[in-house]
Amino acid sequence: MSEHIEITPEIIEIRHYLHAHPERSFKEYETSAYIEKLLRAHDIEVLNNPLETGVVGLIRGEQPGPRIALRADIDGLPIQEDTGLPFSSVNDGVMHGCGHDLHMSYMLGAAFWLAKRRKRIKGSIKLLFQPAEELGLGAKAMVDAGLLADVSAAIGAHNNPNYAPGQIAVGPEPMMAGCVKFHVTLHATGSHAGYPHKGTGPIEALATMVLALQTIVSRNVSPFHPLVLSITEMHGGHVWNVVPDKASFQGTVRYFHESDGELVEKRFKQQVQSIASGYGITADIDWDDFQNPLVSDTELSKIVADSVRDYAQLEPIRPSMAGEDFCDFMPVTLPVFAFIGSNGEEGCPDWHSPHFIGLDESLQTGVEFYANAALTVLNELS
Repeated sequence: MSEHIEITPEIIEIRHYLHAHPERSFKEYETSAYIEKLLRAHDIEVLNNPLETGVVGLIRGEQPGPRIALRADIDGLPIQEDTGLPFSSVNDGVMHGCGHDLHMSYMLGAAFWLAKRRKRIKGSIKLLFQPAEELGLGAKAMVDAGLLADVSAAIGAHNNPNYAPGQIAVGPEPMMAGCVKFHVTLHATGSHAGYPHKGTGPIEALATMVLALQTIVSRNVSPFHPLVLSITEMHGGHVWNVVPDKASFQGTVRYFHESDGELVEKRFKQQVQSIASGYGITADIDWDDFQNPLVSDTELSKIVADSVRDYAQLEPIRPSMAGEDFCDFMPVTLPVFAFIGSNGEEGCPDWHSPHFIGLDESLQTGVEFYANAALTVLNELS
């Protein structure tokens, strides 16, 4: 049977402190020190962490069994908070605009509870407080440092304001999108704006590319496959009467099916190069497919989902086009990931908004998920 866990004033206080003191990716020094202090205060072992930031803890059970990991990301975003919360960020230009303060609080609450019940733990639980999720680099850094080498499964979660507190979505379906970052630089011959025929300016080619690339999704991919190609930044020229010799644009692709990611890359490069050739210019393409779609292990996620019904409302997975570097754990261990309801009000601001608000009422759902999922997975793997 799953456990209902009382949320103490300490957990709420921790959440408010973390929210008020966000730090940028790979600069989470004070956050890491704060977490380490809390773990030691609750008699939780702190292991050596080869990374400069982040914290690794360990709860050793009193029964034999495997080792699993719980993971929470700890970094904030370069956003000026505008929520009006009494515990708003005191660090100018930095905000927990994705709710990582909630994630840390979920996992700390679960860790405190589990540490008092070591007799029930079949094996051990490694606590990974991971830096730099927002850069998409922190999970890989932990993998490369060998911190997942002794772990049979990893459990993670992300608050989701599109679900209400008390709701959890977990299962074998794809949850978060694969992510590509692309950058294109166009090289041409500049000229006087009054004599454009003496050059091969890049602006018209750039405009043509921006429009043409939108047809990749609409005319090449099944309409039943979620896929996004967004051009988000363009640069060309800096003087009103000069046709520039260079222009550039960048953006992102989000996908859930590997074949779609491969098709978009192929058609993108074909279109850019053919349009550039038609305008008599050249193009350099930087295509960085840096995150895979996030999909939980089929069997473990079904077992965890079944246990959720004992303490929360199990909801269908509504896939997110945002990325999540927890996917970098997938090649090295069995992943289980969940969405934890954190708001649920119609029209509420979403992740990465300066107005984003995750509710304290979400804490109980998140703490119960981490604690119950840990025991469930350990029992299953034992």
